[in-house]
Amino acid sequence: MSENSNIDLVKNDPSILRLKKETNLENLSKEELISKVVSLEKHIKQLRNVIAKSSDSQMPDVIERKKKERKFEFNKFKRRHVLLKICYFGWDYMGFAVQEDAGITIESELFAALLRSKLIESRESSNYHRCGRTDRGVSSYGQVISIDLRTNFCEGIGVFSPDDYTGDNKNVKDEEVNYCNILNRNLPDNIKVTAWAPVDNIKFSARFDCNGRSYKYFFPRGNLDISRMEEGGKFLIGGHDFRNFCKMDVGNGVVEYTRRIDQLTVRAIHRDNQEKESAYDMCEVNIVGKAYLWHQIRCIMSVLFLIGEGKEDPSVIKDLLDVSANPCRPAYAMADHLPLNLFYCDFDNIDWKYDKVAMAYLLKTLQRLWADHSIKSQMIRSCLDDLETHSEEQIKAQVDHLAQYRKDKVYTSLLKMQKCPSLEEKIVTVAKRRKIDITSSQTT
Repeated sequence: MSENSNIDLVKNDPSILRLKKETNLENLSKEELISKVVSLEKHIKQLRNVIAKSSDSQMPDVIERKKKERKFEFNKFKRRHVLLKICYFGWDYMGFAVQEDAGITIESELFAALLRSKLIESRESSNYHRCGRTDRGVSSYGQVISIDLRTNFCEGIGVFSPDDYTGDNKNVKDEEVNYCNILNRNLPDNIKVTAWAPVDNIKFSARFDCNGRSYKYFFPRGNLDISRMEEGGKFLIGGHDFRNFCKMDVGNGVVEYTRRIDQLTVRAIHRDNQEKESAYDMCEVNIVGKAYLWHQIRCIMSVLFLIGEGKEDPSVIKDLLDVSANPCRPAYAMADHLPLNLFYCDFDNIDWKYDKVAMAYLLKTLQRLWADHSIKSQMIRSCLDDLETHSEEQIKAQVDHLAQYRKDKVYTSLLKMQKCPSLEEKIVTVAKRRKIDITSSQTT
């Protein structure tokens, strides 16, 4: 029964209609008015009980009854320190991490499911760490978090007794909680837990104990020369100062910009036409490293797109890595967030567990998502195929919106573009804003 029908039920009740029709409140004495009100309150209470039994109503009586329900006794259960591997498509979310006034995030949905399923009592007491903090619109196949969850076991890898533990063997079971299945049935279709693993050391952190992180950036070939992109990308491999390939986060205390990239490859992963290259081929850049700077991948992709289109020589990357000659980043726009994916997080000696039932449910859910998006993609492609036969000019603009190119009629090369403030200038600006005297630290 809907909320509107519940309201109609109250409005159309014969007793209330009769009272509205026959009662002239102005002619009632005080005692008669009180009696009428008391009688009406009793009748309304009865109606509320009827509504509560026939619907999911949140009437005050129902809410009050829920308050009186027995509180879940977390102190009767032991905890287990585990890793959860999470797959999500971030295009509908405001990033991974919960932020004030930031809207719905992956993390907010994840913790809602953890709390709803009684796997944790609170975020604050859950010993939680995330491997990566992806930005708005960014997706992940292999995000990993570490967390303490309620367990059915009394002993085992990662199992421990919390400080307030008062349980006995009554809650102990032969099978562990099906973490993946329970969470996935409480999560939206575009966020799913794919596997879990127990961790013996309760201090093990998904963030600090990660050996490396791989990002993939997916894009159509369009008019890009991906061999030129890979040639330029080779200059990025190794340890470098990447201040010209990121957004400098001096305000949060980041003043060191040396990072290491262990691998960078560019390749076509899906051929639209098996006989020849097509502008509709899907390609990827795969970048492997341990830690990254703010927007580093998107900045790298922006420069690689310029190289792939022939607007820049692959050696421009070598020039931008020379921060003594080029201390200020050119004011180029970052590549779009949509194709970016935190694909893999590497850990030592982790035995990931994939539940059969949970995996079947997960595959069906993701196959449905794939079908929906593939159907939409094919419908658009069929329209393009027809329109392209009537176009006198061959258009290859599949990547333009991802690269976010400037619309200047005459292209300005990267090294001649307007420059962003240098690291030293940013430090001085932040110091002035926060009224910090940095002269003494600079002279010591």
